[in-house]
Amino acid sequence: MDVTVRYRNGVQFQAETRGHSVICDQPSGNGGANEGMSPPEFLLVSLGTCAGYYAAQYLKARNLPMEGLEVRVRAAKDGKPVRLDSFVIEVTVPGVDGERHREGLLRATKACLIHNTLSHPPKIDIAIGFPLETAVQQL
Repeated sequence: MDVTVRYRNGVQFQAETRGHSVICDQPSGNGGANEGMSPPEFLLVSLGTCAGYYAAQYLKARNLPMEGLEVRVRAAKDGKPVRLDSFVIEVTVPGVDGERHREGLLRATKACLIHNTLSHPPKIDIAIGFPLETAVQQL
């Protein structure tokens, strides 16, 4: 997987992958123009849509109704280092017997790639690059 993020202006960025594009911005109170979701909101969206995908696959495999399937994700900011913590994923499926399908939906939702990534922190390398002209000018 590969995503390219480019600076636009102010505190806005544009992210692109596979021909799709989204704007990432900060709320007005945080110096932004509020023209897109913030990075933490995108993280919650990623977790919620992934969990929703797996829940939908569970329902589809059992010919259960998917209409009204809704996923809500919440998280709280925590101290040092500043990060999101205490994620809660709520999956609501109207018209499905909750007692009968609760465990199956829970297993399906926990199989989500993003859930597993957050549950087992990945190795993250950071590389800083400069265009060749900039590096030469600084010498």
